[in-house]
Amino acid sequence: MLWPLSPDRCFSSDPARRTLARALYEQVKTLPLVCPHGHVPPQLLVDPTARFGSPAELFILPDHYILRMLVSQGVPLEQMGIAPRDGGWYETDHRAIWQRFAEHSHLFRATPTGLWLATVLVELFGVTERLTAASAQRIYDQIAARLAEPDFTPRALFRRFQIELLATTDAATDPLDHHRRLHADGFPQVRPTFRPDALLALADPGWCETVSRLSSLAGIDVVDYRTFIMAIEQRRAAFKALGALATDHGVETPYTAWLSVVEAETIIARALCGTVTASDAARFTAHMLIEFARMSCEDGLVMQLHAGSLRNHHAALLARFGPDKGADIPLATEWTRNLRPLLNAYGDDPRFRLILFTLDESAYSRELAPLAGYYSAVLLGPPWWFFDSVQGMRRYFDLVIETAGFANTAGFNDDTRAFCSIPARHDVWQRVSCDWLAGQVVEGLLIEDDAVELASELAVGLARRAYRL
Repeated sequence: MLWPLSPDRCFSSDPARRTLARALYEQVKTLPLVCPHGHVPPQLLVDPTARFGSPAELFILPDHYILRMLVSQGVPLEQMGIAPRDGGWYETDHRAIWQRFAEHSHLFRATPTGLWLATVLVELFGVTERLTAASAQRIYDQIAARLAEPDFTPRALFRRFQIELLATTDAATDPLDHHRRLHADGFPQVRPTFRPDALLALADPGWCETVSRLSSLAGIDVVDYRTFIMAIEQRRAAFKALGALATDHGVETPYTAWLSVVEAETIIARALCGTVTASDAARFTAHMLIEFARMSCEDGLVMQLHAGSLRNHHAALLARFGPDKGADIPLATEWTRNLRPLLNAYGDDPRFRLILFTLDESAYSRELAPLAGYYSAVLLGPPWWFFDSVQGMRRYFDLVIETAGFANTAGFNDDTRAFCSIPARHDVWQRVSCDWLAGQVVEGLLIEDDAVELASELAVGLARRAYRL
């Protein structure tokens, strides 16, 4: 059975709109890719001879989108090659894992995962038959053969994908050795992003060990709040020296509030003694978000704020398999009051840039578009995680552009761990944005010349400006 990948996917069925969408897409589909936020591990690109491993390792094992769908239909994670923490059995035969995935491939129909998978298999690996239980092993062999070719090393595909920028996401205590090697090998396009979340998890049992690593890397003995701040600033400088453009902060809620120096000192002292409370940690995080904004004004790193995910919702799965296995659920998120202390302090500072990402679509038109449409420091990030889909992107444009305009948005980022899906994800954004612009022209709300310019802006221009490239 052939795999018919429509050349007009994501385009309207209206003939006039579709014709214009095709023309706009033709002008942007070969532009370089700007990837300012993602989770591709830098070690993937460090070794010039590195390979991706098996098809199961490439497509299934690291992909929480796939894992969560399979779990929802009763497929045990052990059967998909995920090792339980207790040392129990799990499938190690990658062909068997791929076969089981193929037997459940129908679950991904009409999902973004299904669209990305089809695009990668057809356009990158040259697969011509649909993935089914019957075709699984033939397709496995075809992918494995391609992965063995010299043109399919991570570095070769990096060049083939025309990646202008690939920002990784790195813990504040990452020594950044991989990035140093990449720079030495002529890959300055791969840049680190400063992620300090673990430093704010004051009540976590491993927090003191994390602070010890911070002390060692920064060369500053962290013994109080003052030295904690100094060490963080030193690490930010180390990231920036290797080309970092941004910081990234993942929080359940974007609550911000000032603490006095005495309060901050007291909380850090409790944390260092192991007596900190969950309330202490929440208040300290709220304070540190404002401190990070202050640091961004001083060092120029763009501040990204990802809010609204209740991570590891299923306690039993977390205990058995660990974090990041797909059990993360969006939360309703309040932005206007929560961000007010931070924005009153730095929202109109010309040195500051804050990009906001939400998993609560109801906040787009109610809060986020108005905030981005007023505060000069604020930009609205693209649809994220559960909503980086065809319909999610369409809703985004419908809900934010009238209030915020295009200039107050940050373009697109793929937010992926799956390196080979990067072009597919950008392709969906390009197709949806071109179709949306074409619809505006057909409805008489936008002139065609502006649509041509905006198609390029949405593909690369807005992201370049947002991250000061």
